[in-house]
Formats: sequence, C-alpha cells, structure tokens
Amino acid sequence: QVQLVESGGGLVQPGGSLRLSCAASGFTFSRSAMSWYRQAPGKQREWVALIFTDGKTRYADSVKGRFTMSRDNTKNTVYLQMNSLKPEDTAIYYCQTQRDASDYWGQGTQVTVSS
Repeated sequence: QVQLVESGGGLVQPGGSLRLSCAASGFTFSRSAMSWYRQAPGKQREWVALIFTDGKTRYADSVKGRFTMSRDNTKNTVYLQMNSLKPEDTAIYYCQTQRDASDYWGQGTQVTVSS
C-alpha cells in the first residue's frame, strides 16, 4: 500500500532554514509526480510545491525563490529545502501523491518559525 512518511520539521528562527524529507513506498515512485502541501492553524490546507517525474518543479507564489523541491529516485524520497523562513511559514507540512485518481497523504511534519 502507498505510504508517505515526512520528517525534518522543527522549530527555527525567522530567516533560518530547514529541509523536509518524504520517504515513499508502495508504488512506482519514479513514475509519480509528488507535491508538498501545508496547513496553518485555522486555515485550509494549501499547495506549496510540485515536482514532475522529469524533475521539473512548480511553486506557490508565497514560497517561490525561497523553497526548493527535489527528488532522489534511488531513495524514493522527495525533499523540500526551505530557506529565509518567515513566521507565516508555520504549518504542518504534508507530502502528497495521486494514484488511480486517489490522493495519498503522509502524517505531516510540524514546522514552527518563531523567535
């Protein structure tokens, strides 16, 4: 079965950096586009970044130029490098993929940006 396991979250000061990881299993990872979403307290879940099978990426305007998504098909893992973090980046970050018209999500990892 599809499994997505995020890690790498934590507490960081404004202007700092974090790298999130999402380890995938149960499907052909190299043939799957992957996304990162986030959900802040009291807000709806929002899309953050997408990586296609060819490695091309797309980003939400709010993170463009600060976040970089990448993938390692040898490790079945995607990453989200987050730089110049702001308090408004505080959220639970989720990894997502779609298989056979169904969405699959990880359990999420908390990112808190605060001084």
